[in-house]
Amino acid sequence: MAGGIEKLTALKVARLSKPGRYADGKGLYLQITKALVKSWIFRYERDGKERYMGLGATHTVSLAEAREQARDARVCLAGGKDPLEVRNALVVANKVEQLSNLDFDRCAADYIKSHKEAWKNEKHQKQWETSLSTYVSPHIGKLHVRRIDTPLVLKVLQPIWKTKTETASRIRERMERVLSWAAKQGYREGENPARWHGHLEELLPKPAKLKKVRHHPALPYRETGAFFDGLRLQKGIGARALELTVLTACRTGEVLGAQWTEIDFKARVWVVPPERMKNGKEHRIPLVDAALDILKKLRGLHPVLVFPGAREDKMLSSMSMLTVLRRMNRADLTVHGFRSTFRDWAAEMTQYPKELAELSLAHTVGNAVENAYRRSDLFERRRALMQDWAAWCAVVQPDTEETADAGGEPKLEVTDAAEQEGPRSAA
Repeated sequence: MAGGIEKLTALKVARLSKPGRYADGKGLYLQITKALVKSWIFRYERDGKERYMGLGATHTVSLAEAREQARDARVCLAGGKDPLEVRNALVVANKVEQLSNLDFDRCAADYIKSHKEAWKNEKHQKQWETSLSTYVSPHIGKLHVRRIDTPLVLKVLQPIWKTKTETASRIRERMERVLSWAAKQGYREGENPARWHGHLEELLPKPAKLKKVRHHPALPYRETGAFFDGLRLQKGIGARALELTVLTACRTGEVLGAQWTEIDFKARVWVVPPERMKNGKEHRIPLVDAALDILKKLRGLHPVLVFPGAREDKMLSSMSMLTVLRRMNRADLTVHGFRSTFRDWAAEMTQYPKELAELSLAHTVGNAVENAYRRSDLFERRRALMQDWAAWCAVVQPDTEETADAGGEPKLEVTDAAEQEGPRSAA
């Protein structure tokens, strides 16, 4: 070729076998090593120094492709740039991009890892992991979060939106959080395709329209005395746990996880720490005489746990209280339902403000501003309420028909504690 350019041919490249360098022209060489490995190199000078840039082996890069790479390198040099430095920067940029192209499963795992310390218990973490691996991973788990869009989110949600509405709603929220986290980390851009307001709410039926509200079966409050009378006759630690649950209107987990360090017999108070509460806030529970009597009988069973289980250093199983209900032929009830029984009684049979009942149930009362200024949990007033509740539980109420014949509501015998607070119970 003219001027010594493109001296090599494909046939000549194939036939050459002697180690050395064979020029094609304009800095492109065929290099054959002592091991007879053939590759392409581009020779050039930069800042007075000789440099060599590998372009690939001949079994991968053809002669024409090598010439094209050499031409690009010469253009780079003409532009005042070092082709090796440009290529190295491109390699680094590609690696960074690959590292930033995390898939959804990896982002979900990193999100859970970064947030688990703020969650109340290990169960919450397991729920996140299980729900995402079951419903999300099969569809988009291995996809880069950059590629996840609205159709892919709908692919996850639509199959379960009408049949498992509550689960689907939680999954949508968890997907939204993971994708939001990924955006903050720089792994994706644009709007969050799992967001509800102004987006998915226009594409999916509202959950409230689909799911049927299922209330925990609750004992009518007029039957509490008769039920409690039978409960006292039941033997076993499960029956005592159920008694305390009813008297304190606590959740099952709060009772079964109770520890002796939380109980102050002298001050007559049980303090449940934040990590064991659903709302993550400390909850003080006034202990009335009936509750204290139960606790005193349990002292000595275990040095730490109030309700120890059969296994060493394990709390009583949640099934223990359900077993008591079945033994009493009350499988129609749930333990959680007794909180509703208490709430109905407080609303129908007393004149206490509803805030006291809600605080006794450890519910959040009022808006954020009101809570910011509320400094008291109204503990002493709640003690009076719980004393009246214990008194109600201790009395077997007459049948409804007999009450109607008598011409009025059954009257609650008010305790001394309640009298000191003022007459609260409805006559």
